[in-house]
Order: sequence, then C-alpha cells, then structure tokens
Amino acid sequence: MSFFYGYNIVTAGFVIQAISIGAMFTFGVFFKEFQAEFQWSRATISGASSLAFLIMGAAGILAGRLNDRIGPRALIVVSGISLGLGYMLMSRMQAPWQLFLLYGLMVGIGFSTHDVITLSTVTRWFVRRRGLMSGIVKVGTGAGQLSVPLFAAALIATFGWRNAYLIIGTLSLIILVAVAQLLRRDPQMVGLLPDGDVTGTVHGRVEPEEKGVHLSQAIRNSQFWTICLAEFTIFFCLLTIIVHIVPHAMDIGLSPVLAAGVLSTIGGVSMLGRIVMGACNDRIGGKRSLMICFILLICSLIWLQAADKAWMLFLFAVIYGFAHGGLFTVVSPTVAEFFGIGSHGLLFGVVLFSGTIGGAVGPLMAGRLFDVTASYDIVYMVLTASAVIGLILISVQLGRSRN
Repeated sequence: MSFFYGYNIVTAGFVIQAISIGAMFTFGVFFKEFQAEFQWSRATISGASSLAFLIMGAAGILAGRLNDRIGPRALIVVSGISLGLGYMLMSRMQAPWQLFLLYGLMVGIGFSTHDVITLSTVTRWFVRRRGLMSGIVKVGTGAGQLSVPLFAAALIATFGWRNAYLIIGTLSLIILVAVAQLLRRDPQMVGLLPDGDVTGTVHGRVEPEEKGVHLSQAIRNSQFWTICLAEFTIFFCLLTIIVHIVPHAMDIGLSPVLAAGVLSTIGGVSMLGRIVMGACNDRIGGKRSLMICFILLICSLIWLQAADKAWMLFLFAVIYGFAHGGLFTVVSPTVAEFFGIGSHGLLFGVVLFSGTIGGAVGPLMAGRLFDVTASYDIVYMVLTASAVIGLILISVQLGRSRN
C-alpha cells in the first residue's frame, strides 16, 4: 500500500499551525516589555492585538474563497512573508502607530490563513477521519503554544525583546514559505481520492465530487448563524485569555518565566484536547463535541476567578487548555458536517470572521476594564457569562446536521 499524500497535507498543516499560533501566543510574553519601555496602557497594547484579530478574520474570508478556487500554496507563502516581515520590523518599533501597522495589519494578515487554509484543505483530503485529522493539525497549535512562548521568553532574557522579535520573524518566514510547498488543494489534483481510497478512479483520474451549500444558501440557514455566534463567544473568551493571562499571572506574583509557563501549559494540554475532541467529533458529531468543550470552558473560568496562587493558575491552565484545544478543533469539521465541502473555505472563513470580531472585542475590553479597575475580576465574570451564552446557543439552536 503506497503512502497517502494526504498525510503530507496534515504534516504541513501541523507546522503552519505551530508557527503561526505559537507566534500569536508570544504577544502576552512581550506585553510587559512594551509597558516597561514605552509606558503604553494595556488598552493601547490590547488594541493592536484586537486589530490583528479583525484583520485576520476579514482577510480569512478572502483567503477561504481563494483557497476554494486556486488552492493553498500561494496563500500560505504570501501570509508567511507578511507575518515574518511584520515581526522582523517590530524589532525597530518606537511608536504606537507602528505597533498597529506592523502587528495589527501585517501580522494580522499573516495570521489570516493558518486555520481557514489548513483546516479547509484537510476537509477535502479526508472524509471518514476528518475530525481526527483536523485534530492532529490543530495539535500543531498546541505544540506552538507550548514551545514558542517559552522560546520567546528565553530570547528576551538573553538578547532583549527587539532581537527576540527579529529572530522569531526570520524563522517564521523561512519555515512557513518552505512548508507551503507541500500543500495541494485536494486529492483530485494528484489523481487520488479522499482518505487514500482506491475506488472511483476513471483512467487514472478522479472525478471531483464537492457537494455542499453555497454562501447564499447558508446565510438563510439559522444553524449557520448559530455556529457564527458560537464562534464569536469562543474567540471572545479564548483570545482574551491568550492576551491577558501572562500579565495577570505576573500581577499576582509569578515570575515572567513561570507566567509564560502557564501559557505553555495551556498549549501543552490543548494538544490532548484537540486529539480527543477531534476523534469525538467523528463519533458523536459537532453539536455534542462543542457542548462538552463549552462546559469545560465554563468550569475553568469559574475556577480562574478564585485562582490567586501559582498552582491554582496551572490547574486552570489544564482544564481550560483541554477546552481551548477542543473548541479550536471541532468547528471546521462541524461546518463541513452541516454544509458540505463545496464552499467550505468561504463558509469557514465567514465563521472565523465572526469569531475574530469577538477576538478583537474581548482583549480590548479586558485591557480597558483593567486600566479602569486595576483588576481582571469583572473581565472574568464577563467571559464566564459569554461562555454560558455559547453553550445555550449550541445546545438549543443547533439541530441535526443536514447529512
């Protein structure tokens, strides 16, 4: 039995996720460095992160549409160059407008393809094991979350934050452009069938069969908007934690390296969540998988409101990390489950954009509330309420798939 090229797609997706999201997770590590050198407010710093999330979502719609048409390779090359150059130029940053331009715009464009391109491509290469393979790709995110923040903290301690950004940007650009060369839009491009099946070929060619709902049909479907609203709450909660958990940990007395360790623990445990919930998605479907993840998220956020010691924060990171990994894994196969793969890139891009609006609002809100109250207490209560709303939306409004 010959090696199935789809596993190259999964491997490339894993690496793209690890580099892109690992780099994204370093923003919290650099947070205090910006405050110390420039005396910028947390709202200002968080605002650049919010802009990056908005740009990521908006550009993701276009990337999803282009991926449906031309495939992933060129898109990852362009976004990889934008991400790498953005970080490299941040090593010269002096003013807030440069933070918004370089991180908010350039790095935001770089982030825009990591999910919509990799996961939409995987949905075309796999059917029976779509959830599991999506989970393996998203394990790359966990690997990046586990390793890159610690790597960034070590670089900052050794070379300073400016050289750390230069190194991270250079490595990101080289790796993303190189791994993009493995990508192919679908198995039909190389005369294969999804999952490595061998039946259905005609004279060495495979007839494409991409049935699904178009965007014009999906926007008239309440289930589509339910998924969009749920994704809003997911990003609202999860990206707020990504940006603010390190400064919060340092506020309650953890060292910078230990605080980065909380973030890395989230990433490490999230790998388990991605694999387990990806496999669960194949067995019990998207609705039940999402409900499990939301329940765990709510529990973790309630615990976070009482966590004032290092061990309590690390326990939060374990529970939250599993939910974090699951939530970021099961949405793409859920979209495919309900609406097919014919326009999956575009539909998933719209869903992601809904999420990134939440991801833009959440960190900015948290930064502003902290500036006013000098505490994250209200922030965590708002996040908990948002997660409860997400659970209600999924459990009440999301019915059976159309398949």
